[in-house]
Amino acid sequence: MGALRRKLTRAGLSGLLVTHLPDVRYLCGFTGSSAALAVTRFQARLFTDGRYRSQAEEEVQAADVEISTSAAAIAAVQWIAAQTAVTSVGFDPTTTTVAELARWKDALPARLRRSLLTPLAASLIEPLRRVKSEAELAVMHEAALTGCRLFDHMLSILRPGMPEIEVAAELEHQARLFGAEGMSFETIVAAGKRSALPHGRATANPLPRRGFLTLDFGIILRGYCSDMTRTVFLGSPKAGERSAYQAVLEAQQAAVNQVSAGVRCGDVDEAARNVLRREGFADAFTHSTGHGVGLEIHETPRIGAGQTNRLQAGMVITIEPGIYLPGRFGIRIEDMVAVTRIGAEILTPAPKALIEL
Repeated sequence: MGALRRKLTRAGLSGLLVTHLPDVRYLCGFTGSSAALAVTRFQARLFTDGRYRSQAEEEVQAADVEISTSAAAIAAVQWIAAQTAVTSVGFDPTTTTVAELARWKDALPARLRRSLLTPLAASLIEPLRRVKSEAELAVMHEAALTGCRLFDHMLSILRPGMPEIEVAAELEHQARLFGAEGMSFETIVAAGKRSALPHGRATANPLPRRGFLTLDFGIILRGYCSDMTRTVFLGSPKAGERSAYQAVLEAQQAAVNQVSAGVRCGDVDEAARNVLRREGFADAFTHSTGHGVGLEIHETPRIGAGQTNRLQAGMVITIEPGIYLPGRFGIRIEDMVAVTRIGAEILTPAPKALIEL
């Protein structure tokens, strides 16, 4: 909480209301589905309901716990308003709806409704979450390696005729057996012409006898997400398919090679884009090169064109260029990497050379 309180002071605030659950978990360890955290320069109090009494007592650190019969955020607003010397309370407008803000103000004394709650110009917590501690990195490394084990398992069972939804079901079932708390996002399984869909959800379509198959998946382990993509080929690829895959692989490696503390995010994106431009696939690369990962699957920074923010040691990001040719095929290769002072540590070391099944 010390770093957050220093940010509070610099922002000229005497309090902060935290309702975004990943932020709550990051700050005090609570993993329940209903909570609000009120932070002042000298105190922190977590509000939740009676369902989580025992859980909160076990999990919460650096904050007192109060079980409330009213909505957690309302109780937090009323408590922080009653604290002496609290005159301005920040909240994150990017995670607060208009309706929620109206309810919070209605719960305040009339004299405070206009002045107490202050929208933050930028999140105070996100910059703290962006750079991972050694303990966080260890968990994320374990989650990423579990994803690699899942990919190895899938290679042993994939076969033509297998429905995409069966592929997804097997992957997710095996993830649970490997210790995952859940999946980071809906598993993407897209084969044949459907591999040209960047976010192709698994369908009842059977895997073709011949064609690309994209698997994009991640697990949640002790709250932290993993993310990886591998594209394999069922059957034997033609020369054009093989060269297209090689172009994506080279683009992905070029972007990984660009990663280092101090490098602009846009320069990492450009490294991948430059390779695909040279190979004639500029228009087929339709999304950013990557994104941050942590307690949420999509965090800052964004690794995209024109992004001027710089990488910092301890960030965890994805590098995932792809090409998508509608009616033909798509290819994406994605690693999760930890940014270091001198480069990138690949957390997902599963094979990337074209695998033919």
